[in-house]
Amino acid sequence: MKKIILSIVVVFLSITVFSQQYIACARKEKEWGYIDESGKWAINPQFEHVRSISEGLAAFRSNGEWGFVDKTGKFVVNPQFEAVRDFHGGLAAVQKGKEWGYIDQEGKWIINPQFEKAMDFSEDLAAISYHGEWGFVDKNGTYIINPQFSRAGDFSEGLVAVLMGREWGYVDKKGTWIINPQFEEAEPFKDGLAKVRKAGEWGFINNSGKYVINPQFDVAHDFSEGLAAVRKGRDWGFIDNKGTYIINPQFLDAGDFSEGLAPIKKGKDWGFIDKDGKYVINPQFINASGFAGGLAAVQILKEWGYIDKGGSWVVNPQFEKAHDFNNKRAMVQKASEIGWIDKSGTYIINPQFANAFDFFEAD
Repeated sequence: MKKIILSIVVVFLSITVFSQQYIACARKEKEWGYIDESGKWAINPQFEHVRSISEGLAAFRSNGEWGFVDKTGKFVVNPQFEAVRDFHGGLAAVQKGKEWGYIDQEGKWIINPQFEKAMDFSEDLAAISYHGEWGFVDKNGTYIINPQFSRAGDFSEGLVAVLMGREWGYVDKKGTWIINPQFEEAEPFKDGLAKVRKAGEWGFINNSGKYVINPQFDVAHDFSEGLAAVRKGRDWGFIDNKGTYIINPQFLDAGDFSEGLAPIKKGKDWGFIDKDGKYVINPQFINASGFAGGLAAVQILKEWGYIDKGGSWVVNPQFEKAHDFNNKRAMVQKASEIGWIDKSGTYIINPQFANAFDFFEAD
């Protein structure tokens, strides 16, 4: 009985550990493969191009054709397509000849190729183009909204932005206009708000189409940690979700808030402010990214390093490029080769790859 219980525990732990495995796309010379967290090849370099795993499968290109492999490198769907998109909701859009359709994770056609273009499924519907017009199908390939739009986005919070003629509006999953076409540009809803442009200026609407923040900005970012960076004229500031300036326009450039701080540019240099607009780290850097995992990548002269929230160097500037920390590691480039460091600046994987992307969960 104890042996049985022990076996179950071991299996459970193995599944738990494996489910937390991370891999990264990497290129050595001309061929792409996948590396594990130690930098060893999990799937040997053999492909012309690869993408991250989505729903257990990763797209790859070999001899000009796309297929899908699993996380062990096994060919699940042989290369045969001119182009593919990642799996979403169990289906992937793929192009065969000049037409797009959808396959399942075994490579079987669920929706036969028939469309000029096809997008990912979102909220169980996918935008497709037929005879130059966009509509939406369900996972059986049935038209839920007949092709009629000039362009279409993805469903988010029950609505989707669609272009009718030259103006954007929003329809629901039945194709009913909820917000009539009237905008020059329209983005997906996030947390009940959508960013729209009218008469050259950006504002925010709610899901009934009412302006929560009137169009007035030349540029507007999405909200992050309750504030959005906006530019009016030459200066950037930050507003709340009612459109009130929390930090008045005064910066030449601005990034989004992350971990309570935002990178901003004053004069020629970048620094960091808190949500009251107070300088936490004075402008002094040529470039800066947001904080992630307690550290921010910043550039001095031609080299990047990492600072903490007090502005002290944790990893001295030495890299040609530096990405944000993710799962306690960051991708960096030195001498034109890519590797990964930990938060002390020690190499976890020595620079050796011609190109690579950040680690992602293998599942």
